[in-house]
Order: sequence, then C-alpha cells, then structure tokens
Amino acid sequence: MTVDDTQPQDDELSDEEKQELLDELERKRSLRGAGAVVVAVVGVLFSAFQMWLAARGFIFEVTLPVLGTVRLAALQQLQIRAIHVVFALVLAFMLYPPTSADGFFARRLARVVPGLERRFGSTHPATRAATGVRSGVRWAVADPGRDRITPVDLVLVLFSVATAAYMITDYDEIQTMRSLGLSFGRPIGEAVPYLAPVVDVVAALGIPLDEVSYAFVLGVVGILLVLEATRRTLGTLLMFIVSSFILYARYAGRIPQDIPYLGILSTPSATWQSVVQNLWYNTANGVFGIPVGVSVQFIYIFILFGAFLEMSGAGQWFIDLAYSMTGSRKGGPAKASILSSGFMGTISGSSIANTVTTGAFTIPLMKRSGYRSEFAGGVEASASSGGQILPPVMGAAAFLIVEFVGVPYDEVIIAATVPAIVFFFGVWVMVHLEASREGIGGVDPSELVAVGKHLKRGWFYLAPIVLLLVYLIGIRYSVARSAWYTIVAIVALIALVAAYNERTRLPLLGTIAALFALETAANYLTGAGVVGALTGGGTGGTSLRAALDVAAGQLGTIIVLVSAAFLLARPRLRSPLLEYDAAVDDAAENTAETFGRRSLADNNAYRFGTFVLKAMESGARTATVVVIAVAAAGVIPGVISVSGLGPNLVSLIGAVAGDSLILLLVITAISSIILGMGMPTTVTYIILIALLGGAISELANIPLLAAHLFILYFGVIADITPPVAVAAYAASGVAKSDPFKTGVEAFSLSLNKAIVPFAFVFSPGILLIRGESTEEYHIINLADVADLGFFIPEVVVPIAGVFLGVLALGPTIIGHFYSPVDRGARLLFALSSVLLMAPQMLLDPAFTLLSAAGTNVGVEILTLDLVLRAVGAVIFGMLTLRNRREMEGDRTEPTSATPTTD
Repeated sequence: MTVDDTQPQDDELSDEEKQELLDELERKRSLRGAGAVVVAVVGVLFSAFQMWLAARGFIFEVTLPVLGTVRLAALQQLQIRAIHVVFALVLAFMLYPPTSADGFFARRLARVVPGLERRFGSTHPATRAATGVRSGVRWAVADPGRDRITPVDLVLVLFSVATAAYMITDYDEIQTMRSLGLSFGRPIGEAVPYLAPVVDVVAALGIPLDEVSYAFVLGVVGILLVLEATRRTLGTLLMFIVSSFILYARYAGRIPQDIPYLGILSTPSATWQSVVQNLWYNTANGVFGIPVGVSVQFIYIFILFGAFLEMSGAGQWFIDLAYSMTGSRKGGPAKASILSSGFMGTISGSSIANTVTTGAFTIPLMKRSGYRSEFAGGVEASASSGGQILPPVMGAAAFLIVEFVGVPYDEVIIAATVPAIVFFFGVWVMVHLEASREGIGGVDPSELVAVGKHLKRGWFYLAPIVLLLVYLIGIRYSVARSAWYTIVAIVALIALVAAYNERTRLPLLGTIAALFALETAANYLTGAGVVGALTGGGTGGTSLRAALDVAAGQLGTIIVLVSAAFLLARPRLRSPLLEYDAAVDDAAENTAETFGRRSLADNNAYRFGTFVLKAMESGARTATVVVIAVAAAGVIPGVISVSGLGPNLVSLIGAVAGDSLILLLVITAISSIILGMGMPTTVTYIILIALLGGAISELANIPLLAAHLFILYFGVIADITPPVAVAAYAASGVAKSDPFKTGVEAFSLSLNKAIVPFAFVFSPGILLIRGESTEEYHIINLADVADLGFFIPEVVVPIAGVFLGVLALGPTIIGHFYSPVDRGARLLFALSSVLLMAPQMLLDPAFTLLSAAGTNVGVEILTLDLVLRAVGAVIFGMLTLRNRREMEGDRTEPTSATPTTD
C-alpha cells in the first residue's frame, strides 16, 4: 500500500465484499466444499489442456526414459474446439445457477401453492401435491443462494461430456457425415445399444426418434446446451438473438419477398439436418467456427497470462505504482485511478472485473479527496472500460480482429496504440479540470512511497510485459507462443522471487548460473541437453550460438526447478519482495485447513504451488464466459454464410446508407452501442462483423483494420452507455452512488472514445496506417516517415489534432478551463474539438449533398481537412487565451480594488 493505512477505510470494500459484488453482477455462484473442489479441478484441467496446446500443439505425446515416446492422441481441429467448448460448458453449468428463484417464470409459479391454499386449504390433496412438486422442482433446479450445484446442472454436465466424447471417439463417422449428411450416421439404438428400448418407446408415441441419427440428436443437444449456457452466463437477450438466427436459417424462405426492405431477407430455407450439421459439425462456421478457433489459439492463453500476473500480486503493485506516480498531484486519486485501470487492463480483459478490482481501492480515495460519488464511479468505469483497447494485451475482440482481418497481432497493437493513449489522456484532462474547478488537491507526499523505491521492490512485475512485447514485436513469435513463453517467464520469476532473500541470494543465483552453463556445454558438446547427454541421446556437437539459444529456452525450467528445490529445502523461507494476491493466500489457508495442517499456509513451497494452481483455475473461470460468448455468437456468421444472407445484407445497408460514409459509420456506431448493452464486447464485435462487415468492406473505401477497430471501440463504449452500463453499474456498487447518474458521468468522460473512431477512419494516419482502400494499406515504415509530404499532413497533423481535440473536449464536458466556461463557450469548445479531431465528419455529409446536387467542389479533401483543423486550432487558442485572462483577472481583482497613486 502506498497510501497511509491510518486514513479512514470505512468506504473501502473488503476482498469478500469485492467478490460478492462481482458474483452479483456476473450472476455467479459462491461455492464451498466439494463443489468448489470440483470446479477447481475442472478449471486446472482446462488450463492445463490449453497450456499443452500452446506449448506442444495438437499431438499429445510424452517421452519417457525407458519407454521412449508414448503417443496418447493426435486430435483434429473440430475435436480440439469441441473439448475447448465443453470445458466451458461444464464450468458454466457448475458456476452459474439455472434460476435464482426470483425471475419472471419463477415468481409466477411461486403463486400456485399459495393460491391453492387460499382456495382449498393447506390439507387438500391438490395443495399437498402442488407443495410436493414445488419442493421437488426447487431441489432439482432452484439455487436462490447461489451456493450449490443442482441435479439439473449435473445432468447438463453429463450431456456436455457426451457431446465431446462422441467427437473424440467417432471422428471417422463425423468425417463421412460432413460429406454425405447427418442422415448417414448410425441410429441411436446402434450407437448406444442401452438406449434402444427408450427410442422404441418414444417412437411408439409418434415421435420419430428412430429415424434420426445419433449424431443429429447430439448436435441438437449440443446447440441447446450452448443456448442454455448463454442464458445463464450472458443473459436472455443474446440467447434470444442466437435462437432467432437458428430459426431464420430453417424458415427464411417463408419471408415474403414483396415486403419493402425486409423482403431482401428472404433466402432459401434449410432443413434441420443441414442446420445442425453446419452449426455443430463444422469448423468454418457455427459453434466451432472462427471465433472459437481464435479462442483456442489466442484468447485463452492471454487470459491465462493475465491470471498468472494477477495472482502473483501484480494488480495491487500496479495500483500502488499509479499512486506513487500521481497521488500527490492535483486530483491525484482520480489520476491514479486512470493509470491503475490502464495497468490492470493489461491483466484483465473484463471491464467489470477491472472496475471492481481497482475501484474498491481508488473510488473511496477519490471520494475522500473531494470528488462526487457519481463522478468517482464514472472515472473508474470509464478508465476500466479502456483496458480492452489498450495494448499490448487488449480484449478478446482484438484477437478476433487478427483472424478476421488477416493481419499479425503486432500490427493490431501498433495501430491501436495512439487512439488508446488519446482516450486515457482525454479522461486525464477531464479529471484534472474537475479537480481545478472543485479545488481538489492530492495526497500528502509523506503518505506515498517513492516511485524509485516501489519499482525496485517490484520490477519483476514489469518484466513479463516487456518480454511479451519483445516476443511479439521484436522476435515476432506467434501470438500463442509469445503468450506461452511469457507465462513460463512469470512462473519462473515468481519462483525465483519466492526463494530469494539475502541469505539465499548467492547460492540460488549461483546454482541457476551453473546449471545454465552446464546445459549450454552439454548442447555444445553433444547436441543435447544435460539429460539427453547422460542418457546417450546426443546427436553431435553444435555451434556455441545454437547451444546458448537452446539453453536460453530451458532457462525458465531451470529457474523453476532450482527455486522449487530451495523452497522445499527451506519451507519457512522469508520472501521480502513477494506479496501474492489475496485470493492465493485465502486458497492456501482454506486448503491447508481442509487437509488438517494449518501450518501449510505458511509454507512457501505450498504457497507457490497454490499460486500456480489458483492462477490456472482463475484463468479458466474468467475464460468460461468468453468461450461461451464466442461459441454462441459464432452461430450468427454461420447462419449468414449458410443461408446466403450476406450479399442481401450488403444490398440492404447500401440502400439505407446510400453513398454516405458518415451515415454508414453512424449506423454501425448506433448498432454497436445498442447490441453491446449488457453483452460482452466480443459478442458485439462478432455480430456486427457478421452483419455489417461485408457492407463496410464493399461500400466504404477505408482500411479494413480501421473499420474493425471502429466497431471494437463502439462495442467498448456500450459498457458505459446508459441505461445498460454494466461497468458503470459495477462502479456505482463500489461508490454507493446512483447507477444511472454514474453511467451518465462515465459516458461523458468517455465521449472522446466516440469521436476518435471517426477520426481514425477518416485519417488512418492516426492508426499509423498508410493507404485508404479496403485492402491496400500497411503500417507506416521508415520510408513513409521520410516522405514528409505524406507523413506531416496525414500522420503528424491528425495525431496532434486528436490530442488537442480531446483537450478541447474537456471544458465542453466539465465547464471549466482556467476559469468557468459558459454555455456559449462550451459550444465553441465542442466545435473546435470536432474540427481538430475529425473535420471530415462535417465534410463528408456536405460533399455527399453537393454530389447529389451535381456540384463539384474542385478542392482536395486533404486540403479542406487541414484548413478546418487550422480553424479548430484558432478557435481553441482564442478560447484558451480568453479563459486564461479571466483567471488572471480573478486573481488580481482584490488588488485592483485598492486605490493606487501615480
């Protein structure tokens, strides 16, 4: 803690309260006992599965000293994706209750028994029967306390496992059916003989279950399981949207073609066999389509990276670093909130989790320093939502951009860097102006730890992020490999720091250096490592450079093994630099108590093991919602592809937007905000790319990467847009403020996030992109920088413009800039902001109208763009000068009232 603990802590949330608030917002269970153990085991297995994929690929084999290489399995894409989704389904059914007993249907069913009691009495057979049924239903389904796994959950878990088991054991049959159709699969009675009597009974009742294949039934069950998991984790709205698209695929042919505009949605209807085959047994579209593929390859491993970093204690260290850097400045607590939320965005891709985690510490301090509760909550929600657009570890949607656009991840983070900095700068400006208006100072410097001292104590938390950038941009490893190597680095660093103190420093580092040298020598002399050389596995000597490279690849393993040996040899070893996350300490204490050995909680080796397993479990819990989201949302592009709706959507949107780029972008922005209300940014992105991606590609002559980032930005804005502003509501829970007013504050503080996307679409140089067509563009290089005729007007000027523009936006929202800003001046500040940031927002509609009237302006857009930016700069400069003079006049007014003499 960098802030003095003697300050009043009444408003701060405890770790238990933070978890309760998160569980309430995410509708998640708080399990204890056997249920918690099962969830932890499944979560660790899920993470272990994904770590194997990142490290070794789809082939599961191990090399044993005597037996040699033993292959367990070699899986295909569909099988891997099915296992990935089923892990998430199992966790979703265990972590999220089917009903909390206070929903729409539950409340109405709850009236049945009281109604029967009033009419017939409590002893009447009908009342007693209804009471028994109610008790049975509550036992089987209801979980009002969100603290137990119900029988229905267990049944759904078994069905989920069955769908994955079929994918693994009967893949050859699936391959045949993917060519010939699901009707060529085995009947249920043949595939599962003990179900034959049940099938016969159902068939006798008139339901032709004996006429469909086992694969078809499992496909239907699988899709329904995804829909149910979607309802539990993400709400009814997304489940309804996905279900509507499934029904559309089946009945699209019934839409009359003569209906204006909507008739264009009429496409040939597909059979249920075709729908199920394309949505469940297909890796190009449907549940296991591109979004789930991206989750398998990229998203999960980066979530796991964040979980390891968070469980290591980096979260609190980053918060403390932010306060060390800004706490004593004007409005210091709010500025620290912005910085800490940006740091936490590297760890957490969830705006809700980011808001609650950092807000539990920052919001009370902002309130104590003088900020209003709604403003404090708005600052935290606004800054936390920006974590999804801040490189190097952006939200899950950024990895989908990699796949959909077909660009490397390093290009995505380079393009996203300037807009992300602009966003956080804009929020910083507004909290500074609010502090100036209200006279809010900072924290007493004596209550803060010096930045240098803090960095010296926790520098190792920054090392993984630096390594990640080196792997991604410097060495240019793949995304998955970069994340995997960084996770290994985190584990190695934490193991080293856990075993490091003044007594162990020399032997610890000496042993690691000696083993590294030995590994290098073994590779240099024999072409194999130490183990290979001892077992005769060498293939001959190699060069020193190659030997060093191989040994460097094993350095993480060496550090972990040596550090673990030191921890086991000295279990009570003091670790002065390391403070695990509170969740790790709680897990160590709880499990030690379960084992009946409380002393284990103080055992450093045990705590390190708990850290690793807790990080793996935490990563799985966080990833569950994301995996369910991409699995459900993947149905929508699948239906659009299978039904042939895509070209029709392009025609429909083209008819609505006409030739106006600004109108097309406004439609996209509004759709993003509406769809994003209450849904994850990832889902919003997938749906909008499916619905509008084709139109943007064909109708808008803009770089495709810019178009995708435009959608991402507005999907993020939805998290803080009332009336459904989930991040703002999370902040209001911490700030104890009005949720709607907090949402309004958060949206106002993030207003630059709504203008900047228009700015970089019209001026791609803000994204460090050169090229204006959909496909022909690239990240700028040294040759582009040397081309001053391009670089100055199309990169430097627009970037300077957006920074000045968000500075002008501050007084527009806050109403203060050196001195109070009246309503007329606010309008002028707003005008200057738009002219500085995105003048073509005004030019495009004007050119469209003139073109429709047959008038040709005859002036290049770039020239007008620069002229309007200059006008905006002049307006901003004049307003700034006027307000500064007013401030100076206010300061000298008491003195000027005193009579003076010559």
